[in-house]
Amino acid sequence: MKRLRFAVPVFPGTNCDHDAEHVLGTVLGQDVRMLWHDARSLKGADVVVVPGGFAHGDYLRTGAIARFSPVMKAVAAHARAGKPVIGICNGFQVLCEAGLLPGVLTRNLSLQFACKFVHLKVENLETVFTRRCFPGQVLRMPIAHGEGRYTIHARDLKALKKSGGVVFRYSDEDGNITPASNPNGATDNIAGVMNARGNVVGLMPHPERAAEEVLGSTDGRLLFESVIESLN
Repeated sequence: MKRLRFAVPVFPGTNCDHDAEHVLGTVLGQDVRMLWHDARSLKGADVVVVPGGFAHGDYLRTGAIARFSPVMKAVAAHARAGKPVIGICNGFQVLCEAGLLPGVLTRNLSLQFACKFVHLKVENLETVFTRRCFPGQVLRMPIAHGEGRYTIHARDLKALKKSGGVVFRYSDEDGNITPASNPNGATDNIAGVMNARGNVVGLMPHPERAAEEVLGSTDGRLLFESVIESLN
């Protein structure tokens, strides 16, 4: 199996970049390239991982400034070419602001920062990041966000669901979609979505923080192993 080249864009305020680098490089043995936000090339990357944190301090709103960084033009071109992109937490917010994913992320309904493990039900296996999962599988991953409430217009939600664009939903450990299992008030318990082409995925939970036993879960590895397997 060949080693893939992963690009990890880094913005001022990003703080989960080295978490991603560790999992992709040390745990999974892939080639990882950290790219400062002014980079204009992805340097031949096979996969882009937009990590979590507080890009540009989350001023104006999450991801609103980062979307204008030069590196995002390269990320958009990568996505248009049908190549894999995943946005995690703040990275998900950046991808939505950049128009690469539908919807927006707003303040948690509680107006409080949420930091805990949650359960996610896998709703779509037809993405390069979920192909190693099985139908209805429940994953356990942590969240850490204050603005993770996925919001989308009712008309667009209908189209998103019809196209299979909902990839993950917050659930209980048995896969039941309940109000109690929704940590931030997200529309329809949505935790992650994909674009129409299926190559761009975003989610609020952190798979890179659930990739080693010592961290309490290895479920997050499935997302990265899926894309590695898909491109080999």
